[in-house]
Amino acid sequence: MAEALNGMKRTHMCGVLRETNVGEKVTLMGWVQKRRNLGGLIFVDLRDREGIAQIVFDTTVSKESFEKASLIRGEFVIAISGVVKMRESINNNIPTGKIEVFANELKILSESEIPPIHINDEDEANERLRLKYRYLDLRKPKMQKRMRLRNQVSKITRDFLDVNGFLDIETPFLTKPTPEGARDYLVPSRVNKGKFYALPQSPQLFKQMLMVSGFDKYYQIVRCFRDEDLRADRQPEFTQIDMELSFVEENDVIEVNEKLLKRIFKEVLNKEIEIPFKRITYKEAMERYGSDKPDTRFGFELKLLNDELKSSEFKVFSSAIENGGSVRAININGQADTFSRKNISKLESFAKTYGAKGLAWMKITDEGITSPIAKFLSETEIKLILDKMEAKSGDLILLVADKNSVVFDSLGALRSEIAKKLNLLDKDEYDLLWVTEFPLYEYDEEENRFVAKHHPFTSPMDEDIELLESNPEKVRAKAYDIVLNGFEIGGGSIRIHNSDLQKKMFKALGFTDEEAYAKFGFLLDAFKYGTPPHGGLAFGLDRLVMLLTGSENIREVIAFPKTQNATSLLTDAPGPADKKQLDELGVKTIEESSDIDE
Repeated sequence: MAEALNGMKRTHMCGVLRETNVGEKVTLMGWVQKRRNLGGLIFVDLRDREGIAQIVFDTTVSKESFEKASLIRGEFVIAISGVVKMRESINNNIPTGKIEVFANELKILSESEIPPIHINDEDEANERLRLKYRYLDLRKPKMQKRMRLRNQVSKITRDFLDVNGFLDIETPFLTKPTPEGARDYLVPSRVNKGKFYALPQSPQLFKQMLMVSGFDKYYQIVRCFRDEDLRADRQPEFTQIDMELSFVEENDVIEVNEKLLKRIFKEVLNKEIEIPFKRITYKEAMERYGSDKPDTRFGFELKLLNDELKSSEFKVFSSAIENGGSVRAININGQADTFSRKNISKLESFAKTYGAKGLAWMKITDEGITSPIAKFLSETEIKLILDKMEAKSGDLILLVADKNSVVFDSLGALRSEIAKKLNLLDKDEYDLLWVTEFPLYEYDEEENRFVAKHHPFTSPMDEDIELLESNPEKVRAKAYDIVLNGFEIGGGSIRIHNSDLQKKMFKALGFTDEEAYAKFGFLLDAFKYGTPPHGGLAFGLDRLVMLLTGSENIREVIAFPKTQNATSLLTDAPGPADKKQLDELGVKTIEESSDIDE
């Protein structure tokens, strides 16, 4: 039954028609959202990406079109021509609600089976079904709006960076596996059997070489790949707004990106955001908020209680301090009555998922305190805690004692979880800040050595260079992250451009000269021929758009995302390769190898 267009040309999108179009002959094309047959009249809501227009089929206008219209159903693809008229019954819920189109020609371009999900914003299909039929899910107005906003952010970014002297330069997808980062996706080479390409986790090395090449300002909206455990704001393949600048210091990179974000917020959300953004150091972020990506829209700041409790006979506290850890607490001001013992028990279970062994608590009342740990503490210690926490009647104090990383992780996550439960997070508030002076290194307990906190090309603070070999844990980096409402949306650093300093960095990471050259020789060679001071930043485009659209999951703003198991329900990827392909690549699977062994 499907018909061809046969020269029929669309004149307007459905959602753009207004009263100014009354009297015009128009041709519209799209999907049937809804059909209502009232006997002598058939009404069809026709949908395209711009919205919905009501089409009227009337026997007095075209009997042939009316009879054909009685055959169409939801999600049929049709083309109509007709005249725009004012509606007698106005619908103020849609922009086209004052007009309708009386059709005198109809072509049914494609039929549709009954869709397995509803094509409307109220559809409650589960995510697995939505991802399996993503092409249908993407027809929903809210999904099309999100994709359009994503496109808008990309266009604004390109326009802004172009005006500011950046060049859009592509870098390779098939590159060399390198250490110091997430796990690579590997691609076996057919031509060079036994060797592998890696898909880039970022264009880091290439953009630095572009600075050596003299391009001065580079950018790219680029796909990146990381084989890591997934969560709501991560995908195995994702998109970065990537940039690098020569002859700059930290403030130069920060200033240009603040201006970019200011423009994005103004043009996308019509929100004025003040620049410069506030800045806090990594040390301050961890000590006050327990996170290097703090949400500062609310309080519940961490307070250190080591001085108050270091001599306590309650060994849970004093032992943690003796072993180099800490006791810290947050005050949930005025909310003691909100949290029953059962609710506090749930908070403790939540804290344990971040490594905490337990969660101590105190409720402050007019009569004193209620707490299961009160009997283990002296009156003096209780008073010191209350004074430090600025506690008053109605407050709930939550305490964790452990090594610092566990205390920060658990209390940092708790303050955000409680803020959600208390509905303290205003989705219309955008809290932007920079976190600076990250540690250059972090200790990897599995590998029993220091690894780069960001990557091995991040420059140390000038005053900390002398500590590289003697006290690497104290070295701060010229690194900076941009945080929005508790999410890191971008990060970057000033890079090392001095070959001798780069060698010291590799040495502190445990690389011999030979190992460093084997992995990064092409970059080290480039640095021999005149390297400008340079630095850059990369935004996570997906995560930024997720926050701008008010979505709670990064999959909502990616056209064809993967599940949390890194699979595609739409295409059934990843899938097996046939034996011929594997033989050409010189690759055997574990199953094949097992068969051979047997």
